[in-house]
Amino acid sequence: MCLIVTIIMLLLSVQNLLNSHFLIGFVQLIISFGFLFLLFRNIRQAQCDREGKGCEVGCSLAPWFRKIFKKEED
Repeated sequence: MCLIVTIIMLLLSVQNLLNSHFLIGFVQLIISFGFLFLLFRNIRQAQCDREGKGCEVGCSLAPWFRKIFKKEED
């Protein structure tokens, strides 16, 4: 899903930038980079899970960013 949204937003941003709609183009470009970040993070997380090692080093988000979106414990 992230790959599809990334490609679509990237194509739309390039199209809008070429048509001189800079504000919309830059917003779509930022959105596509955000989904690209999520895509790479999911790939790294899946590799760590497959190898069975902890993902604290190199596979997880920054601690300050993790605290913002803290998972609720049941």
